[in-house]
Formats: sequence, C-alpha cells, structure tokens
Amino acid sequence: MKYVSVIALLVSAIIHLLPVPGVTSTAALGKLYGIEVVDANTSILLQHRALLFGMLAILMLLAIAMPKLRVTVLAAGLFSAASFVAVAHWVGGYNAAIARVVTADVVVSVLLAAGLCTEWWLAHQTS
Repeated sequence: MKYVSVIALLVSAIIHLLPVPGVTSTAALGKLYGIEVVDANTSILLQHRALLFGMLAILMLLAIAMPKLRVTVLAAGLFSAASFVAVAHWVGGYNAAIARVVTADVVVSVLLAAGLCTEWWLAHQTS
C-alpha cells in the first residue's frame, strides 16, 4: 500500500516528461498535439506548457525521494491533470491527439488521487 503514491508519482512524471522536447522544437509539439504550430504566439504558449510540465515532472521525481513533498506534489499534479480534462470536455471538438492526452490525464488523475488517498490513509493510520 505504501508504494501507491510512489508508483503514481513515477508514472505521472514519465507522462509529464513526454512534451518536454517541445521546449526546443515546435515540430515535436505539433506532432504530440496533432496540430500545426503556425505562429510565434502558439509556439510560446506550447513551449511554456512543455517547460512547466518538465518542472512538474522533476517535482514528482523529487517527491518520490522526499516523502514530505508528496502530498503537495500529488495535489499539484492532480489539479494539473484533472483541470486539463475538465477544460477539454468543456471546450470539446478536440482532435485524436488531444483525445490521447485527455485519456492519459484521466489515468494520471486516477493514479494521483489514489496516491493522495494512500498518503492520507498512511498519515492517519493508528498502529
């Protein structure tokens, strides 16, 4: 049971690292999201998003080794993933590549929620 949050953080970190090559390559971002990045504004937004995901992935990996960070990082990751799913469903009309991202974020949200529940349970366990 104590490894649920570690597994959640590891899987989530790996998924959050996938867009990081887009920091230096708009072609990679276009392929990942199934869009053509046609202007500097879109490039800036997507490259910044990739950078933030890289930072979040690093925090997730750090939280594996530093248990005191786990609840905060699990919550931040859950908010990030779940909010993307919510926005995608709210806006709708997304392509197949974004649908894969939505699916990945649903999986990540479930894992991170399980990790949060596990951390809560472990903190409140009476032994």
